[in-house]
This record gives sequence, structure tokens and C-alpha cells, in this order.
Amino acid sequence: MAGLSDAEKDAFWRDGFLTIENAVSPDLLGRLRDTFDGWVEESKAHDTAYGETINEKPRFDLEPGHTAEKPGLRRVNAPVEVSEAYYEAMASSRMTDCVADLIGPNVKFHHSKINSKLPGGATQVKWHQDFPFTPHTNDDVITALLMVDEVTEENGPLEVLAGSHRGEIHGLWHDGIFTGAIDDEVAAECKAKASLCTGPAGSVCLMHTRLLHGSAPNLSAKPRTLFISVYSAEDAVPVSPSPMPNKFEGAVVRGVRTGRVRSIPYEITLPQLPSTASFFDQQAKHKG
Repeated sequence: MAGLSDAEKDAFWRDGFLTIENAVSPDLLGRLRDTFDGWVEESKAHDTAYGETINEKPRFDLEPGHTAEKPGLRRVNAPVEVSEAYYEAMASSRMTDCVADLIGPNVKFHHSKINSKLPGGATQVKWHQDFPFTPHTNDDVITALLMVDEVTEENGPLEVLAGSHRGEIHGLWHDGIFTGAIDDEVAAECKAKASLCTGPAGSVCLMHTRLLHGSAPNLSAKPRTLFISVYSAEDAVPVSPSPMPNKFEGAVVRGVRTGRVRSIPYEITLPQLPSTASFFDQQAKHKG
């Protein structure tokens, strides 16, 4: 499979993100869509979060206002555990190759989830960085956001602040509460300068773990579903428990296991693990 060009690698390290098309085959993309559509149909029979993961949290999370007539399946935790298609996309696709081009040759899988914004959904993601949620001994950590649907300017695309991965690590605690969101003033500055990550279905946005980002609600008539996989260099070791433990955590998906640890200097306050199915409830505590 074709990986990344030198120019694309340079753009990633300069900006902290890179969007590429055709990260999975058309056949695999179709299977990902069909699987998620089946889960949406299944969600119509539920009125609260349901299913179970290995840490006994719900696998399927529903946004407030979910009904059978207007389903709001906003999160699937660890879909790689229950879907061969999602596991294949995570471990054996061009997306995996591109991640290895950036932080390889030895790459580990950390965790995965699906974040979906169905048409008219109210869910938004407040500005934050991923690293304070999943700190490692070094920051060669990439979040790969695979676009299961076409992502447009209207359906709640990822918004990012280019170059912010080279800046400070922002706190997610406010007045003693872990909110999963950065300071409101900083967030407003980010939004004013934000770049939008859009693309046809099958594209992936590769995002550095320290890049500042957020997204607005989907006010369009088109769904916006992202399959999100987090990878690290093999020598990056987690220093806090995963917010979404799964049976494949730590699996080497490219290269080999060396058993070595590489560290960089940084200081953060450790995150608070979500008590519910997702961090959306933590962000709801942030009233900004």
C-alpha cells in the first residue's frame, strides 16, 4: 500500500495534522458503513447507554434526546473488539501504514472508538488536546480519524489549530473539576484561527496527540461518523490507565516489540477517567 511522501511527512510535523484520501479500500469502507448502520438500527430499541466493555462501561453511548424516531448513537467504545471490519481498518489498512511512516517503524495500538454526529445532533467536542487524556512517556502518539462518512464544512468537521502541537500542554482541570476542555479564552482564540479537516469518505486525518482541536454540532442533513484509532511509538509507555481499555491495547501493529522505553520532559496533572460511557459527560461539566 502507498504510504506518505516526504512532503506529506514534513507537512504533518509542521502543522500537527495531515488529511489523506483513500486510507481504506472501497470494500472495507462499505463494510464499516454497513456495520455502523446496523448499530444505529439496534440503538432504536434502547433509551440509555447499553452493551458492555471489559471495564464494565457501556459500549454504545446515546446522546440526550435519543429516540427510535431520531436515533442519537454518538459513541461506540472499542469497536475493534466486536467488528472484524473495524479491526482490519485499525491494524491492516493504508491508514496503519501512514501512521508507521510518521512514528514507526515499531507502532503499538492504544485504543479506539467511533464518534458519530447524526443529522441534527447536538453533540459537540470542546477544545482540548488528547495527550492530557492519554499521557505517555513520549509524545510520538497519533490519533487517526477515519472518515466513515464524507466530512464537510456543515456537518461538524474537526477543527484544529495548526502548529499547536509544538506549544504548551493545556490543563483540562478547572476549579478542581476535570472537564476535558481547555480554558474558554484559549478555546476562543483557537476557534478564530482554526483549520477545518474535511474530505470524502475513506479519508483519514492523522493528528498529533498535542494538537489543539474541537468540533461543532452537526446541523446538516448528512451524518458525520469518525472511526478514531490511537497509536503510539512502541517505546512510548502509557503513564495513566487508558480511558477505553480493550483486549488489543498494546498490540504491535507494525514492526517489532523492543521492550525499550523512551522518555521526554513534561509535566501535567493526571486525567480523571470517565465514570460513564464517554468523555462527553465530562465535557458537559465545563460550562464555558
